[in-house]
Amino acid sequence: MRRLALSLALAALAAAAVPAAAQNYPTRPVRMILPFGAGGVADITARVVAERLGEKIGQRFVIENMPGAGGIAAARAVLSAPADGYTLALLSNGTAVSAGLFKNLPFDPMKDFLPISSLGYFDFVVATSADSQFKTMADVVKYAKDNPGKLNVGTINVGSTQNLSAELLKSAAGIQFQIIPYRGTPEVLIAALRNDANIMIDNYSGMKANLADGKLRALASTGEAKSIVLKDVPTVQEAGVKGYDVVSWNALFAPKGTPNEVIDRLNAALKEVLATADVKARLLELGIEAKASTPQEIQDRLKSDIDKWSKVIQAAGIAKQ
Repeated sequence: MRRLALSLALAALAAAAVPAAAQNYPTRPVRMILPFGAGGVADITARVVAERLGEKIGQRFVIENMPGAGGIAAARAVLSAPADGYTLALLSNGTAVSAGLFKNLPFDPMKDFLPISSLGYFDFVVATSADSQFKTMADVVKYAKDNPGKLNVGTINVGSTQNLSAELLKSAAGIQFQIIPYRGTPEVLIAALRNDANIMIDNYSGMKANLADGKLRALASTGEAKSIVLKDVPTVQEAGVKGYDVVSWNALFAPKGTPNEVIDRLNAALKEVLATADVKARLLELGIEAKASTPQEIQDRLKSDIDKWSKVIQAAGIAKQ
């Protein structure tokens, strides 16, 4: 009886300690691990948010970049850390793509992580060189229909969201064209400017300078709604491709087992941070809509995008890695 009483007492103390620790969270710096290198859209987004989040909560949020195929290195680093809220993961639309692209992904984004909140959403831009024969997205679709296989579309590497956006365009518009994968956005830009690629699909931030000086012409944005930075540019849907909708996102997740109190604390803080004018303005420069969500909303988005891109990968015949 004494042993039982002692066990019950210790269990009660342990149960009480979690909420107490969570209520005082955070008492030391928090790591945010990104599956991307420094300088990209996700990295800049995370750094802008981390700075303001740290000011709001009273502790530093330290960005650690761990790029690698499928986000595996970053996910392993987060999942090997204690589930106490001091090591967080940035997941993205790329995580949803990886779930369908890899045969044996060593983590399950739906089961191994707890959602906290989205950070921002952004669509892609379909663009061509200023001296291109294509003046509208409708021109592109008509040319591809009249000349199957002759249109060249430049994107970054096979399996990227940009690359799969091109694959989705094929099926949604019922057209055939050549997708030319390049190692990075700078190479795609050069190809488009030289007309080696008739059109390109990529982030607004990567095209911003060339769009501003008139070297590139934006033909369409990929989301269902008009781009927040290219408001006069039609969407692909408005150009006649029904059902075409590609919007990427970045979000903060925690390893499974993280106390609910920590999740709630971070979610509430992110809602305030992402609603501030300066954060909205800084992310808008990248073509990103700063926007928080409930944990369930971003979990649902992750699930729907896993389903969506898995079907695109299968339809395109892309070999699993």
